[in-house]
Amino acid sequence: MELRLLEYFLAVAREQSISAAAQSLHLSQPTLSTQLKSLEKEVGHQLLVRGTKGCRRVTLTEEGMLLRQRAEEILDLVRKTQTELSLSADTIAGDVCIGAGETQIIRLFARTADALQKQYPLIHYHIFSGNASSVLEQLDKGLIDFGLVYGPVDAARYDALKIPIQDTWGVLMRRDSPLAASPAVRPEDLWDKPLIISAQKSDDWPLFGWFGQDVSRLNVVATYNLILNASWLTSEGLGYTLCFDGLVNTTGDSDLCFRPLSPTLTTQASLIWKRYQVFSRAAEKFLKQLQLSLEQFRTS
Repeated sequence: MELRLLEYFLAVAREQSISAAAQSLHLSQPTLSTQLKSLEKEVGHQLLVRGTKGCRRVTLTEEGMLLRQRAEEILDLVRKTQTELSLSADTIAGDVCIGAGETQIIRLFARTADALQKQYPLIHYHIFSGNASSVLEQLDKGLIDFGLVYGPVDAARYDALKIPIQDTWGVLMRRDSPLAASPAVRPEDLWDKPLIISAQKSDDWPLFGWFGQDVSRLNVVATYNLILNASWLTSEGLGYTLCFDGLVNTTGDSDLCFRPLSPTLTTQASLIWKRYQVFSRAAEKFLKQLQLSLEQFRTS
């Protein structure tokens, strides 16, 4: 499968029109149509549903939507590889890509990147948000260099660097909420409360065990992918948000406060990468600087 055909296909998916895509690609419409039919023949599936004369809008079939996702991943990886190979032997530059959830540990990555910035200003950093399964999927495909995960690590597949910073679970709530008067929140305090929880939770979500009862019986009124959105839902009184401490500013004139769980529930993360990974020079520098930062953290 030629990369050129994937680029043509993505252009059509983006424009939702063969004629508009042909114009953006500087091709004639018949030429592009022929190339798309060739791609469909190669993959053995119809990828596009062509519109009628009255409606020229093109839509993707189920197979087309899958190919669009894979094509974007393939071309991203090709561009990343081309960038790394184009650098001279004495140039430290390029992208460092990290997959992680929302956590204060990102501050550690920021301090590490900042320590490298003056010496290597051509290194750029990209944080991709997601739960453990999506982070591992991106890592396995080579789309990211590192992944931040919680819980046990498959040592047969990944090397790992334990991060000595624990995230503390708790509840984000309005200051005028009944539970705000308590120094901590117990499981039974939440059994009858409207809850806002992360949509990215996995099967080993630690709160499943902490609640002490079937979580399907809890009153989950909303889910979130970004804690900022959850904080707005909480501020408007929709419910109590379960999250890590330190992700939302609750100081000053904020109408929100955070209360830890009781019993205390903390989680420790590991930065992982594929075993036998061949790093770009930028990723290698970042990892070495992070290891140095962690050594300084442990001795401070």
